[in-house]
Amino acid sequence: MKLYIGNLSWGTDTASLKAHFEQYGEVSDAIVITDKNTGRSRGFGFVTIDDDDAARKAIEECDGADFDGRAIKCSEATPKKT
Repeated sequence: MKLYIGNLSWGTDTASLKAHFEQYGEVSDAIVITDKNTGRSRGFGFVTIDDDDAARKAIEECDGADFDGRAIKCSEATPKKT
């Protein structure tokens, strides 16, 4: 299941995001989205956890929880509209 992670600290990078979510299950992919011109974090990212039950537990426990000094938003990612 792919998760949307919002309200990330500007200092959060892909490695720390992945490490944080590995406590819930195997993370097959993680990325912090960055501005293509400046390289600075845009404040959100995505994490893919292979086990859906583990992903649901991560959503339940992480939505509104403190991570790197910010109360993050965590939900199931919705497909990009084209």
